[in-house]
Amino acid sequence: MTAERHTDPTEQSIWRPLRLLLDAMDADIARLYAESRIGAIKPSFVMELLRLNARGPMTITELAESVGRTHSAISQKVSGMRAAGLVRTAPGADARTKKIVLTARARKIVGQLAAEWRATEAAVTQLEAEIPYPLSRVVADIENALMRKSFHDRIANNLRGDSEWN
Repeated sequence: MTAERHTDPTEQSIWRPLRLLLDAMDADIARLYAESRIGAIKPSFVMELLRLNARGPMTITELAESVGRTHSAISQKVSGMRAAGLVRTAPGADARTKKIVLTARARKIVGQLAAEWRATEAAVTQLEAEIPYPLSRVVADIENALMRKSFHDRIANNLRGDSEWN
């Protein structure tokens, strides 16, 4: 008797190329940092660092709300930024709260990070001008389709006919 062979559903992924493309673009940004005086920094930290620079110290909750992420996601990111020497915590308005504050190292490079952000946005605009259907339009169209029927409901409907789910 031979063991039943199971297929691997992860071998098919319609949006994997998009994730790989975004990863490659982030790697190019990281390469620019490595080539500059900025040094090794994760591109995923930049929005939060720029937000803290623009708005001043914030709690994790305030920072999460300002960038549209979950408290948990920002808490993990702040841990990474703290380990990289980019942020520290300071006492908040009362004994229960802590504010996330840029370190001197972060304040030293934040101008360069802002310049990179502007250059990246310009490069994305240039890319979108070169293609017949810009990704920003795709995103808006997907958001509109999901307003008509949520992703949750679409997946749930597809699961109804799957014997392994039921």
